[in-house]
Amino acid sequence: MKLLAALFQRYRTLEACEKELRAAFDLLGAAFKNGNKLLVCGNGGSAADSEHIVGELMKGFLKRRPISAEHAAKLEAAGGTAGKEIASRLQGTLAAISLPSQMSLLTATANDGDYDLTFAQQVYGLGQSGDVLLAISTSGRSKNVCNAVIVAKAFGLKSIALTGHSGGDLALLADVAIKVPSDNVAEIQELHLPVYHWLSTELEAAFFTE
Repeated sequence: MKLLAALFQRYRTLEACEKELRAAFDLLGAAFKNGNKLLVCGNGGSAADSEHIVGELMKGFLKRRPISAEHAAKLEAAGGTAGKEIASRLQGTLAAISLPSQMSLLTATANDGDYDLTFAQQVYGLGQSGDVLLAISTSGRSKNVCNAVIVAKAFGLKSIALTGHSGGDLALLADVAIKVPSDNVAEIQELHLPVYHWLSTELEAAFFTE
């Protein structure tokens, strides 16, 4: 993880999270290696972070990600010239889903009176043993985020909490809790960005070569 030193050079305060950062990378690396996926959830600014993370993982972030020759051959066999053209433009992916982005399901669940289950319902429906849930909450007290981690734990998903210094209930529930060293909401959100950018960069480097 040579990029970790660069992260700490820019954000000294995150050195306090080194053990948890390494553990989070290991969990995600193992899941992707085994063909599993990442689910991400959070409210408000953390919902925006959920979408941002998925955008970095599902396509090229800092590197080119040409698809494998095997997959390119399948596309050409399926579509001839068109399939070959698609293969030349598709990018390798690390499977990830932003749960706050599922607007119809999220609002239907909330409208039925169960906002606390908006993410738990999706983890139950989409999650499989071996997947990872990244649960983001600046306070660590968001009930719908904590409930999602409980469902994840019950059905064999690993969980990573991304939260603030206090951690709240979320940090106690998760397998790995990255508690950035601040209790100020704006500062917590500012520190979450370099954390998940570092994870995205390290994962891309581990799984894709130019």
